[in-house]
Amino acid sequence: MPDCNQTLRELETFLDGELSAEARDAIQGHLGGCVDCHQAFDFHAELKLVIARKCREEAIPPSLLARIERCLDEDLDGDGNVG
Repeated sequence: MPDCNQTLRELETFLDGELSAEARDAIQGHLGGCVDCHQAFDFHAELKLVIARKCREEAIPPSLLARIERCLDEDLDGDGNVG
């Protein structure tokens, strides 16, 4: 069973459904027995829902989109690879 640090590192991947069945079961088991991690899970799940709802309801401001694109461009090297 994962510890709290591992569980917290995997929360986003867990919420996105991107874990193997074994890893998902281990995280679910930990969340069932750890109040602190379960509270963190609840927070991340709610935040994900709020962001998704806002993204459907409101257009992304052009200035924010430009900033995101600049950040992504800075992270890419000349070959289009991250790094």
